[in-house]
Amino acid sequence: MNRRQFLQASGAASLMAMASLGGRGAHGAGSPINLDKVDNRNRDRSTVVCQNGIVCTSHPLASVAGLDILKAGGNCVDAAITANAMLGLMEPASNGIGGDLFAILWVEKDQKLYGLNASGRAPYAWNLDEAKKLGLDRIPRQSPLAWSVPGCVSGWDALSSRFGKKSLSDCMQSAIGYAHDGFPLPPIISTHFSSWTDNLAKHMAHVYHPNGETPGYGDIFRNPDLGKCYEAIAKDGAAAFYEGY
Repeated sequence: MNRRQFLQASGAASLMAMASLGGRGAHGAGSPINLDKVDNRNRDRSTVVCQNGIVCTSHPLASVAGLDILKAGGNCVDAAITANAMLGLMEPASNGIGGDLFAILWVEKDQKLYGLNASGRAPYAWNLDEAKKLGLDRIPRQSPLAWSVPGCVSGWDALSSRFGKKSLSDCMQSAIGYAHDGFPLPPIISTHFSSWTDNLAKHMAHVYHPNGETPGYGDIFRNPDLGKCYEAIAKDGAAAFYEGY
């Protein structure tokens, strides 16, 4: 029996035990929990039941930061921006202000679903004619010439100004603190640092290989340069990112 089969068998036994309790206990009559749905969940993680809000991310500190701004009076948009800023610092291989942002948001009071496409466009002055002037018959995929203008920060600004309860500055504070003070690298994310070699060594080694060393699992990592950028966004909004600071 493999691990998943064992979990399925043991989970079914646990559900039978819960169902036999009866009464109005945690899973008894009158409970809002649907045992059929619980039975089909991924048993690698426990089902979480909450009353006032939940934040799910790939990094526990990002989730905690999102919960903190909820407890401070923010809403789900504030929590999402806060967590996203944290992930840009703590999981840089997958997130960051150099990328784009997409959002789908249900607003209960409007009874309406909103969508945001904050994907970046090509720079205003960059087109095929300009490429031909450089003698190019194609755009090199791995080069600055293939980059679009990052849309992430514009997405933060649009969501915060229209739907947020807290300011964009409030949403940046947790990430700013961790950027300067540091945080321990988890095991999987630390492997990204060791895999960034050739191109990284030329351009970003001072950030991700400080003092010529590759941070490993459990090491405290800091990114004060990103912290300063977040501080500028907190002070002057999206304009600081797109127009300079």
